[in-house]
Amino acid sequence: MQETLKVKPVLAYVTSSRREETSWRPWGGIQNESQAEEEAERIKRELSSLKPDFGLEFLPLSMVRNAEDASEALKEQADVRLIYAATDNTQLMRLLTSGKPWNLIFIRHRSGPLYAYYEFVHPFLIRGWTDKPVKGGVGFEDIVVDDYDELLKKLRALSALKSTKGKKVVLVGGPSKLFHGEVAAARAKEIWDLELIHVPYEPDLADRIKKKRMDEDALKRAEKKAADYLARANVKSYVRNDFVVNSFLLYEVFEDLMEENGAEAIAINECMTTIIPLAKTTACLPLSMINDEGKVAVCEGDVVTLPAYLLLHAISQKPVFLNDPTFPHHGIVTIAHCTSPTTLNGKKPENVQLVTHYESDYGAAPKVLFERGQEVTVLDAAFEENTWVAFKAKTGGSTSYPTCRTQTDLEIEGDWKKLLNNMRGFHWVMAYGDYLDELEYALGKVGIELIRIR
Repeated sequence: MQETLKVKPVLAYVTSSRREETSWRPWGGIQNESQAEEEAERIKRELSSLKPDFGLEFLPLSMVRNAEDASEALKEQADVRLIYAATDNTQLMRLLTSGKPWNLIFIRHRSGPLYAYYEFVHPFLIRGWTDKPVKGGVGFEDIVVDDYDELLKKLRALSALKSTKGKKVVLVGGPSKLFHGEVAAARAKEIWDLELIHVPYEPDLADRIKKKRMDEDALKRAEKKAADYLARANVKSYVRNDFVVNSFLLYEVFEDLMEENGAEAIAINECMTTIIPLAKTTACLPLSMINDEGKVAVCEGDVVTLPAYLLLHAISQKPVFLNDPTFPHHGIVTIAHCTSPTTLNGKKPENVQLVTHYESDYGAAPKVLFERGQEVTVLDAAFEENTWVAFKAKTGGSTSYPTCRTQTDLEIEGDWKKLLNNMRGFHWVMAYGDYLDELEYALGKVGIELIRIR
């Protein structure tokens, strides 16, 4: 569930009085209380007119001229301080940006009365009157000039960070050794504070599957859900019916595990070997359906890619496609996997063919038929280093190579050779839409550099 981001808006300003034969007035169009009151009303109107597509709550605006006003304003608990910097008082600005909450600074150039900090934010606040940015302070990326669309992107990124950090994830079969196993799990805890809840195959998952398969009520529910799924206008099946029914039994097992542990995410290790003889199907369709419901489900126990999946899901608020990439060439790269969600645009399901899982030629896996020309964002997480890669692309329609079932040739936007030379990790994650700005801002807050392919 996406958490609501609480934002505390603050108007920091200064009043001035004429004094003869001296400099008495700083830069800016707010010099007295009347102008400050007008600006406060302008800010309130602007914030109330925003139409965010994520959970966002603005606390009451505080007007701050001095340290006493600032201390009072900072008593309100918020995730983000949004400071309208009409003052020239850097000591006051340092006080307002101190502590743990995230800070965003809004500066006016043309959108209203010019702010004093249009002049001072770079040399005074960011660089501390030196030549380089002050460590631990406000950065260039935290400054917004006039642009509420840019402000919303940054707030969406912070909202996604809040929703990602501390997430509970059921991890069936433990983290995959192939994908750096316990090292990846330790990094997921250190950087993202993920709570990985380990569930072993034996006896836990094996017993749950056996009990579910012997439960007549569960079997009836699975048969009904399978029939409803196959009756959808967008679904065409090419697999045995028992594979689909067994998929819905396995789906219930996964749902039970998440509910019992208070988790909205699940990762399955050994999903191509261990789980097949237990469930008499593959995990592909259950994982696809969980993702379509707005939760998170990934295969292969890949804890390296798990934070990237969670973050992109939280930013886009759409189902995300975990995929195997190939070798970029001539501006294209093929991606494929057998567990794709079907509602990738967040609204209407794509057309789907139910086929067997490719490597085992068994079970039920969705082959989602991509439309050509869909704009997507792709994120590539590194195995160990704090440098990730992201790029935009367009889907090239659905292909039929002898690979994992859901597949497309992505048309890379930007320098594909740069992508080739900077690929990290293994799996990629992909979401419909353009979220490069949000990813760059969010990752910067956890110390991860983003290489953007342009």
